[in-house]
Amino acid sequence: MVTPSFLDQTLFTELVEKAAANPRGRQHHNFHQMEESCHRMAVGLQPSTYVPPHRHLSDDKGETLLVLKGRLGVLVFDDAGQVIAKRVLECGGDTLGIDLPAGVYHGLVVLEADSVMFECKAGPYRPVGEGEHAHWAPREGEPGVAEYQAWMLAQFD
Repeated sequence: MVTPSFLDQTLFTELVEKAAANPRGRQHHNFHQMEESCHRMAVGLQPSTYVPPHRHLSDDKGETLLVLKGRLGVLVFDDAGQVIAKRVLECGGDTLGIDLPAGVYHGLVVLEADSVMFECKAGPYRPVGEGEHAHWAPREGEPGVAEYQAWMLAQFD
């Protein structure tokens, strides 16, 4: 029998510590098995992480993000890379999360160290594919990431 999993401060502490030690500045904890049709995960995030603008083109790949601890900034873009919406997502704040339909370009910045979010979307896992990366933004590991990430962060000053 599979046992319930609790989203508690012990899990959050573990995630943010692992995120701080991870060169990517983030750490996932899956509550699902990879073959399940609904993927549910908690993600520890540090300000160094770069979540580049991207979209999920498959009709079943809408996703919901909820902040469980800390603060994140979410940017929503049109197809040309113009910001069409931005919002601070904050645990206990006015806006806790966002529900993103499939096909919408979005990116995240971490506004508070040791943040944790919950993410839910349809499985199975598929890496961001052709046509899903934002053509106007560098991909993770490419030149220009630091400058673009600084620009994303500046949208919340």
